[in-house]
Amino acid sequence: MARKLKTYQTSLGFFDQAIAAPSMKAALEAWGADSNLFHQGAAKESHDPEVVAATMAKPGVVLRRPVGTDRPFSEHAELPTDLGGRRTSESHPKELKDEKRSSRPVDKAAERKAALAYEREQRRRELERAKEEAARQKARKRGQQMVDEAQAALDKAEQEHAKRAAAIQAEVETLEKKSQTEEARWDKEKERLEAALRRARG
Repeated sequence: MARKLKTYQTSLGFFDQAIAAPSMKAALEAWGADSNLFHQGAAKESHDPEVVAATMAKPGVVLRRPVGTDRPFSEHAELPTDLGGRRTSESHPKELKDEKRSSRPVDKAAERKAALAYEREQRRRELERAKEEAARQKARKRGQQMVDEAQAALDKAEQEHAKRAAAIQAEVETLEKKSQTEEARWDKEKERLEAALRRARG
């Protein structure tokens, strides 16, 4: 069963932010807050009919408006133009005042519709996060594959080098033996010829 949604409001940076969510925790997660803004007095549940209507029309979507203004909330708000001027009571989260509760009757059908829309938005976000994670994993896998291929090429080249070096070393050892054999043969030949020369000289 879809959970009933409430409208929560805060101010972060240059914007007032509002969202229709089933809990304060869900609102904090959507805002990307790293601390409990509600306990700090920097966020609250809003009962302003216009804000509630805007958030319920797009449940689960963070709506914004320039801080310190009473412009309508929207997905894509422009930056405030008067950052150095006076701020209204809505410009800082700690100064947020409780609005009067709407006197309109509760529309159960609209509440259910908003709650279902919120769940659809959550599923869309989860699907988007899953796609992003799959893309990251694919990129990591592709990167690892490139590393593995490069490592395999290096290993193969090292093995080929070791094989060639061993063959060259074997040739060197063979030539060294031939050289030693030739030196021994020459020593005997030289000794024989020198003896013959001495005999010839008498």
